[in-house]
Amino acid sequence: MSLKEQFGKDVLLTGWGHSRFGKLTDETLESLIVQVATEAIGNAGIEAGQIDEIYLGQFNSGMMPLAFPSSLALQVSDQLANVPSTRVENACASGSAAFQQGTKSLLAGTAKTVLVIGAEKMTQAGADVVGAALLGADYDMAGKASTTGFTGLFAEVAKHYGKRYGDGALGDVLGTIAAKNHRNGVDNPYAQLRKDLGEEFCRTVSDKNPMVADPLRRTDCSPVSDGAAAVVLSVAPTGGATAPVRLAGFGQANDFFPAERRDPTEFAATRASWQRALGMAGVGLEDLDFAEVHDCFTIAELLMYEAMGLTERGQGARALEEGWVFKDGKLPVNVSGGLKAKGHPVGATGVSQHVIAAMQLTGTAGGMQLANPRRAAVQNMGGVGIANYVSVLEAA
Repeated sequence: MSLKEQFGKDVLLTGWGHSRFGKLTDETLESLIVQVATEAIGNAGIEAGQIDEIYLGQFNSGMMPLAFPSSLALQVSDQLANVPSTRVENACASGSAAFQQGTKSLLAGTAKTVLVIGAEKMTQAGADVVGAALLGADYDMAGKASTTGFTGLFAEVAKHYGKRYGDGALGDVLGTIAAKNHRNGVDNPYAQLRKDLGEEFCRTVSDKNPMVADPLRRTDCSPVSDGAAAVVLSVAPTGGATAPVRLAGFGQANDFFPAERRDPTEFAATRASWQRALGMAGVGLEDLDFAEVHDCFTIAELLMYEAMGLTERGQGARALEEGWVFKDGKLPVNVSGGLKAKGHPVGATGVSQHVIAAMQLTGTAGGMQLANPRRAAVQNMGGVGIANYVSVLEAA
C-alpha cells in the first residue's frame, strides 16, 4: 500500500532550490533562505502567494545569535505576508523533520501547497562553539568539555563495531567509503569538497589527514558547512519546470536518548524508520535505484548498509567488496558525495537530500545523473541514531 492509497491523496515535490555548500562568507542565513526559496517557488511554476504554509529546518543550538528565523522566508515576497511559518528542530535531522511536517499538513488537508526549507550558517562560529553546539544533541555529553566532539561519539561506535565483529569487519572499509564519496562529490556542483582523494590517502594517517578520534581520520568526518535547500510540496502538479516527484512513503523513529539504553552498533530506530518508509511505500530494498544516506561519519554509512537491510549486521563491508553501493552498483549510495563531500550544514542536510533525489528522478542531476532511476530513498538522522527519518520517492 502506497502513501496515496493509504491517505487518498498525493504528496508531490513540484519545485526545488539548492545553494552551494561550504564556507560562504558572503552569505547570511537570510540570503541563503531567500535564494533557495525563490528558486524553489520559481521551479514549481507558482506564485509566492500560493504557498499555504512554510516549515524551516534549522538546528543552530547557539552557532549564531539569531534564534528565531521562521519568518525569514517571507523576505522572498510581499505575497507571503501572514503565511504561517514554523521553525522545526530535531538536531541534524531538522531538514527531514521539516519535510515530514510539511507532508503531514498536506495529508491533514490544512494546506495544499507547502514550502519546506533547510538552512544553516555554521562557519562564522569558532570550532569550540560548533563543537559544543553539536554535543548538545547528545544526552551524556551535552554541556561537557570534549577535545573530539561528536567525532569522539562516532569513534566509540566504530570501536564497539570492531570489538563485536572483529577488526576484519572494519578493516580499511571506512577509507573506502570516504574515497567513494569524495569521488562522487567531484560531479556535484553544490559540493563543498570536490576533489578525488583516492583510497590510499583516505586510509592513511598523515599530516594532511590526521587522526581526529581513533579510528576516525579527518577524511572520515563531514565538514562544517553553510548552505540551504528548499522544496515545494503540493497535492497536485503545478506545471513547473520539471515533472513532479511523488512521495511514496515515509517513516520516523526515535531511539532512547541515554547511551546506556542503546546498542551502539545496532541503530535500532534507524532500522525501524527504514521499515516504516518501505512498508508505507509497499516496496522492498530491491525496488530502489539509489539512496542518499546520512554519512556524517563514514562509520554511519557503514551501519546504514546494515540498518536498511542491504547486508546482515556485521557484514556492511560486503556492500563495498561486492561493488553494490558504487555509482555503477545495484544500489548506488551517496552519488551526491553525501555529507562527507557535499558538506553538512546540519539543518539543510535533510532537505538537500530530498532535492538531490528529486533531481536524479527528473533527469536534471547533471554530472551526478544516473541512468533512468525511477525510485529512491532518503535517510537523515539526528544524534547517534536518535532521530531518524526515511522517505521513499518515485518519478511521477
